[in-house]
Amino acid sequence: MCKKEKHRLVCVTQRTACEGDFFWQMEAILSMKPARVILREKDLPLSEYEALVKRLLPLCQKAGVPLTCNGPVPGWTLPGCGVQLSFANRNLRGAGECGFGVSVHAPEEAAALRESPAAYLIAGHVFPTDCKKGVPARGLDFLRQVCEAARQPVYAIGGITPERVPQVLQAGAAGYCVMSALMKTANPVQLIEKFYHQEETAYEL
Repeated sequence: MCKKEKHRLVCVTQRTACEGDFFWQMEAILSMKPARVILREKDLPLSEYEALVKRLLPLCQKAGVPLTCNGPVPGWTLPGCGVQLSFANRNLRGAGECGFGVSVHAPEEAAALRESPAAYLIAGHVFPTDCKKGVPARGLDFLRQVCEAARQPVYAIGGITPERVPQVLQAGAAGYCVMSALMKTANPVQLIEKFYHQEETAYEL
């Protein structure tokens, strides 16, 4: 059974960015109960990705945090995992017992998914980010338009810092995704506390 989300932060993994042990990093992140973890790791062959899922899933289950695989496989067959799909794969079925999300890059894509059983959408990239060097950020107006077009909750991705959380939430997003900052920090707990503080103050401005 999937635990109801309490916080708005989604952790997207990038194990190669960790200076220390990846699993130590993840245990620290999981202690802060993020909304979910998306295991990205696109560089891994399927067998190594599956092995990583099998090591990380018990940690997520212990913390009560949903684990989402970067789909469409292996989340199809691994109990306890959701799946993150591209817009091109949006019509695939059987996507994980914890449901699936879809990545979108235009308001029109969000509108096309209004009747989809997708549990949530991820929209980006909103702000400039090293992960998308040379690709212009789509900005907050884009995020607002996606949120207005979508039926599902929308999570922003791309260049999200604690200071930008209020803008993201005020644009209509249900939450936000963080990758590089969480992987690179030597103190994940302290960083996540900063994000959560900004969640609390988002509507006080």
